[in-house]
Amino acid sequence: MIVTMNAKREIIKDGGILVQGNRLVEVGKAATLQAQYPSEPTYDLENKLVIPGLINTHVHLAQALLRGCGDDCELIQWLCETVWVLQGTMTAQEAYGSARLCIAEMLKSGTTCFLEAMCADRYGFDGIAKAVEESGIRGCLGKIVMDVGKYASQSAWSMHPGLVETREQSLLGVLDMHKKWHGKADDRIHVWFGSRTPPGVSTELLKEMTAISRERDIRITMHCAEVQADQVHYRENHGMTPCEFCQDVGLLSDKTVLVHMIWLDEKDYKLLADSGTHVSHNPSSNSKLASGVAPIPQLLDAKVNVGLGTDGGPSSNSYDMVREMNLAAKIHKAVSCNPVTMAAETVLEMATINGAKALGLEHEIGSLEKGKKADFVVLDFESKLHTTPNPNPISTLIYTATGGEVETVVVDGRMVVEKGKLLTMDEEQVKKEARDHAEALYARAGVKGQPKWPIV
Repeated sequence: MIVTMNAKREIIKDGGILVQGNRLVEVGKAATLQAQYPSEPTYDLENKLVIPGLINTHVHLAQALLRGCGDDCELIQWLCETVWVLQGTMTAQEAYGSARLCIAEMLKSGTTCFLEAMCADRYGFDGIAKAVEESGIRGCLGKIVMDVGKYASQSAWSMHPGLVETREQSLLGVLDMHKKWHGKADDRIHVWFGSRTPPGVSTELLKEMTAISRERDIRITMHCAEVQADQVHYRENHGMTPCEFCQDVGLLSDKTVLVHMIWLDEKDYKLLADSGTHVSHNPSSNSKLASGVAPIPQLLDAKVNVGLGTDGGPSSNSYDMVREMNLAAKIHKAVSCNPVTMAAETVLEMATINGAKALGLEHEIGSLEKGKKADFVVLDFESKLHTTPNPNPISTLIYTATGGEVETVVVDGRMVVEKGKLLTMDEEQVKKEARDHAEALYARAGVKGQPKWPIV
């Protein structure tokens, strides 16, 4: 069965896909395609579910090594006491290992394309891009833009000095990396501006960045209104709502993805919709860090395009988009006491075609249609107890499954996961290197990652 996510949202029973090169040549009934193309080799997916590749619109590649640290604390404490300390001590080799771990997890759980939030200079952008190139995944890589080393309005909320960058280092660094990497790996790599949250980036630099974005057609992603302190900052320092400030500095645009967007005023919804600005919803991260629940049903009602993201290893502890879809479908029902809020079909749209639109790639990926790039995922529900019976595969996918049901993954026409086996990386080597890197990083940073209970 093929869930196409085309304009009619057609689901093709006994379906088939013809792939030539990196494109979908035909999508239709398997019998019809076999009759039309009898000499084409076949790959039997009987009783399997085929969906477009999942698109993760908010990822921190360098945080995969940080999984399991900083639990049970709110965002600012989490950043200042743990996450920034580790990231500010991280080497480029460790960041490369973290990226490989993150990408391996994403591929094996059905993600074929992602948006990296903001690679710091110390991570080594070349290594991060190399990890994307080698793995076969499709990646939009945000390179950090900043010129102030603090968070929100409190001077005590300071970044680790190892993460602080100047305007020249960050802004010009994006332009250098865009020239070097944008469009490489058969156009699987795109380079974005990855702005810090104000005032980690000054108003002047934001205006400069947005002007360059329009001039050179470089897209932007930025965390925004994630915690109440953000909303307070915009109001007390600028006399504006979060989106009024973003509009003032030129951020609101159909080439911008704003992430989290929890602490908004109602007037912000229209500003986002009218400007075509995209939103990335990260319910697992927002839940674990107690940041709040984003008003996603209201944004969707206002016709704002909303994608889905997992955030990072220590915030959601998983890069599995199938798990993320599950929470996205449930949490808004609980908050609204309305069982029809955020239907399973709506959440799947967020993770596929909406995500593609957010990245400016909706004409290439996000649905299974003739002429688009061959990015798709095959899931096996028939062999598992917890996905049996399966009368409605959309329901099973969103409310029951995990990324563990992913059997095969194809990106750009290339099979990168086959029958659960990662083909583009040595999975055991990736895991061993990640363990070694994490142990060295924690020791060097002086951060303890261990259970709260005594180990005897």
